[in-house]
This record gives sequence, structure tokens and C-alpha cells, in this order.
Amino acid sequence: MGVSGSGKTTIARALAAHYGYRFLDADDYHSVAARAQMAAGQPLTDAMRLPWVELLAATLRDCVQAGESVVLAFSGLRGTHRQLLRRSGIPIRFVFLHAAPHVIAARLSARAGHFMPASLLDSQLQTLELPLDEADVVSVDVDATVEAVVQDAIAQLALIAPAAVHTAVPSPRSA
Repeated sequence: MGVSGSGKTTIARALAAHYGYRFLDADDYHSVAARAQMAAGQPLTDAMRLPWVELLAATLRDCVQAGESVVLAFSGLRGTHRQLLRRSGIPIRFVFLHAAPHVIAARLSARAGHFMPASLLDSQLQTLELPLDEADVVSVDVDATVEAVVQDAIAQLALIAPAAVHTAVPSPRSA
């Protein structure tokens, strides 16, 4: 989980490969209207986010019921959205990917071909509800190499869930 540009898709893919889990990107579940709104530089409203998060929760539940373990790249900016995933009845862990705003801004400026413009970073930072005192969340600073971030996430996840875990990692392009 984290704001756009925090590396959610990259780290989620790497974690999925490490654990041998299926990778899902929450960006793939945004409606056409939501994508268009973000591409136009307009942040999503909570009313627009809710059906998206509900769809993600149902998708995760279906995967787990089918015997699949999943790593989801997902923003998880609001605590209520994380709660919706928790209430889906599946084991879940979150990896909060964060860095100083100037680090994220530089990443977004360098990124091309994505529907989420760098101009929405401030909105995402304002929307972000830090996962304080959430026992199923590990926090990883992403101002490091991909390999270092992945190893930090793996080490921290092992501390809170020594057995196999189902990890939700937000997508950098999700809102």
C-alpha cells in the first residue's frame, strides 16, 4: 500500500515471484470512468473508490477460496479501505511503501505512459491515512534499491506472519 509512485506494482510483482503467489494489480480493476477522471488530473472521490475496493475484496476472497495465494498491488490509502479487505474473511497482510514526498515526486516525473498524473501526488498524500497501530501492516522505506525493499518487506512479513502470508501491496497507480 502507498501513494502513486511508491513502487507498489514493482514490489508486489517481486514479492509474488518470491513467494510463488499470483500477482494482481488493483489498477486493472478501476472503472473506465475512474481512469478517465484520474487521467484528467481529478482525484477520485470516496464514492468512486468504494465499489472498486469492494470488487478487490471479492476478487481476493474468490482467489483464496480457489486455493490461490495472492499479492495485490493496491493503494490502501484510507483505513476504511484496508478494513474492507480485512473483513473479507481471508488472511491478509499489508506492506506500506513510503518515502519522502520529493522522492515519490521524482519517480512520478520519470514515469511515462500511466493514467495517474504526477499532479495528483499532493491529493494522494492528503488522502493517505497512515497505518499506525495496525498489527497486520509492515512499513518499508522505498528510497532504496528494489532488491533491498523486497528483502526488507520479506524480513518484516516473516516477523508478523512466520507461516505463508497473503500480502496486499498497493499499486502505485491506484487511488
